[in-house]
Amino acid sequence: MGEASTKHVFTVLKAIKKASKDLHTTPISFTNTSQSAIIKSLLELKNEANSILSADPSLLNLSRLLNSLKSLLDKLQSSQGYGVRSFIRRQFTYYEASRVGNAIMDEIKAWIDHESLKNIVKTMEESGDEDEKIEVLKEFQSRISQGFDSDLQDLILRTKIFSLIESILCDSQCSIGIREESAALIVSLVKFNKDVFVGLVLMGPTIRALISISSPRSIQVLTSLIKLIKSPLIDIIESNGEIPKIIGLLSSPELAIQVVAMDCVLEIGYFGRREAIEAMLKEGLVEKLMELQRSENGGENEAETETDLKKGRFSSCVASFAVQMEVGEGLRQREKREFKLEVLKRVGESSVSEAEAATIAAEVLWGSSP
Repeated sequence: MGEASTKHVFTVLKAIKKASKDLHTTPISFTNTSQSAIIKSLLELKNEANSILSADPSLLNLSRLLNSLKSLLDKLQSSQGYGVRSFIRRQFTYYEASRVGNAIMDEIKAWIDHESLKNIVKTMEESGDEDEKIEVLKEFQSRISQGFDSDLQDLILRTKIFSLIESILCDSQCSIGIREESAALIVSLVKFNKDVFVGLVLMGPTIRALISISSPRSIQVLTSLIKLIKSPLIDIIESNGEIPKIIGLLSSPELAIQVVAMDCVLEIGYFGRREAIEAMLKEGLVEKLMELQRSENGGENEAETETDLKKGRFSSCVASFAVQMEVGEGLRQREKREFKLEVLKRVGESSVSEAEAATIAAEVLWGSSP
């Protein structure tokens, strides 16, 4: 089936799907012009679909369902009596038509999903158009964001979409835009079914790839995955020796990267176990956070616009991290107390004045919302 033909099939089937849904949600009444219009529309679409359906064996069952629906709709239109028997007969026929309409919607949805996945694979493997690739990735994200669907899940597994997307994410020859869109799709897949895709993320190269890209969006995706997978993902980050790279992003010359790195650090503080927290402190996290906190006031040579951008982003960030650890899920109570004391110790050692040390220590002790 050619590309133009496929698009035409999509258009017709989506119209039939919408009309079937309208039929299901519209109450029976032959004085209802809306219902009459729906029935007329379905019958017209059935005639248009005949040649399309006969050309594709995978649409054979849909063709049978549409034939059944046509018979039921013809029956409805010819049933014009106003007696009790006629009314009951119309109700029963309409119920059957609605049931067949639901089956048609399911059949069309399954076909569209199947063709969409085929199109994704073909586009990602063969197309040289970056915009086209990004578009199909976004469309697929939109589809799976509608919620879990077991049939779609089976299609995803059979077509090995996750492996394809992950390989694109890890391919340094691909553009950053396509790699970032692939990363966003991985987050959507994890949301779609954690039971299946969490394990694939933890066992694969996704995390290393996200950190190696180190763009604002890739770190945002990493943070989203931490929120979804929690401590097990942070364990992988720590065991792979990636903590220093994340902490290093706080010193990036790009404000956008500093901001997303700060968000990531706070989530690690909330969900991270002892080893991850120790690794962050060893990399000078507290000292870097204090530098960021000072930078909000602006240095002598810092541009005014840069200072304005930083306002509020790193306010009380040392205390924010301490609060995340204290209220978080990754540490035992004893460990929380130990790390809080360690943070206070490092604040005292790194402060440029007694006033700064006292201010930050008070924020850590009394708490500050992250």
